[in-house]
Amino acid sequence: MNAASPLRIMVTGREELQWQVQRLGLRGKMNLQPVIDTVNEILRQVQERGDQALLELTARYDHVSLSVGQMRVGEDEISAALEQTDLSLLDAMHEAAVRIRAFHDAQRPQDLILPSGQGSSISLLNRPLDTVGVYVPGGLAPLPSSVLMNIIPARSAGVRRVLLCTPPRGDGSVDPSILAAASIAGADEIYRIGGAQAIAAMAYGTATVQAVDKITGPGNIYVNTAKRLVFGQVDIDMFAGPSEILIIADASAKAAYVAADLLSQAEHDPLASALLLTNSQDLAEAVSAEVALRIPLLPRADIIRQSLTDYGAALVLPDLQTAVDFANELAPEHLELLVDDPQRLLPHIRNAGAVFVGPYSPEALGDYLAGTNHVLPTSGTARFFSPLNTQDFMKKTSVIHYTASDLKACSQAITRFAEAEHLKAHAESVRVRFAQDLLAQRMSSNIPHADEDSQQTGQGDSHEQQG
Repeated sequence: MNAASPLRIMVTGREELQWQVQRLGLRGKMNLQPVIDTVNEILRQVQERGDQALLELTARYDHVSLSVGQMRVGEDEISAALEQTDLSLLDAMHEAAVRIRAFHDAQRPQDLILPSGQGSSISLLNRPLDTVGVYVPGGLAPLPSSVLMNIIPARSAGVRRVLLCTPPRGDGSVDPSILAAASIAGADEIYRIGGAQAIAAMAYGTATVQAVDKITGPGNIYVNTAKRLVFGQVDIDMFAGPSEILIIADASAKAAYVAADLLSQAEHDPLASALLLTNSQDLAEAVSAEVALRIPLLPRADIIRQSLTDYGAALVLPDLQTAVDFANELAPEHLELLVDDPQRLLPHIRNAGAVFVGPYSPEALGDYLAGTNHVLPTSGTARFFSPLNTQDFMKKTSVIHYTASDLKACSQAITRFAEAEHLKAHAESVRVRFAQDLLAQRMSSNIPHADEDSQQTGQGDSHEQQG
């Protein structure tokens, strides 16, 4: 390892990789109970006191005094933001929006209709959610790309109403780039409300903020904890953790490319993970040296050094198959294939949020302009979660339409299930539809039915006369 580089080089094999998986899994693990207690109190206050609680919490945490009428951002402020935003950034937003919209429009599912007999059918209908809330943090680094990535898929799904919550700056305004992105993406309403209180407002509703069906978007530990706690009251996108990148590279890779891509994730957060897996000792050493050269040139050098020291490494492995096996076990948020023949490895990748293939597909391309969604599963959840997509803003409804003849044909199987589960009313709900048919069948056969039995004993006539 280069003496000035925080990216250490480790020669390892299959049996030692499990330790790396466990080490990375511990990122961000902390005693969350104090955070949970704080967030629960915020949720309770907003649920019980609505707008008044929002104003008090905004004053406490954002140090901004607002009136109820100032919570919603007006059209004049949005228009001014569009004028204030640099034209080159606006052009980039428009270009990104076109690509994101095209990719997510193409994801809209078709309704499924399956014939199921003579005139019968079963169907699966896809319908958009009615109302979605998006949260985007403000802070030192506004995230207009996250506005686009969260709102546009909802619009592609056909969501009727999309609102955005974002914290106010110190002077009470909202960052112009966030407002511009929200306008381009098609937000219906924008509120200057931040933190866990914004999540509470969208989940429970207040006099000013209408409750939503789903909440998406990034945030700090208080925002993410709030999303976890309101899950069930509303749906949420996913449980987000620290950002991560895993690069599989061989001797054909350029060290400068690999180093730059590792640094692009390490600058996010001290908890971010940036790993290189390679079968080339020479490449590992060259990347470590390149990292050392580049860090001093970056404004977030301290964050990068901490991230790489704690959760970065260049792992030298015996072969690329070992690297693929490790990648599938780690299930990284971002996976880059910087190898001579990436298409050979791609079919073997099972678990990753997004895969970047070849030297000209850097992770930053997916963050901003490729059109794919940059809201990705983290912390190993790519084993079972997917990137945010159009269908996340839709729900499915089953439709069953049977004719009398088709129901009759399967009625015995239905009643047998119901009786096995001791649910007689279920069985009777099918039998009642064919009661006359059953009576006619019995009358035309030699099998006596209940009325015939009673008539033979004379009890039926006797009860009728007494009645």
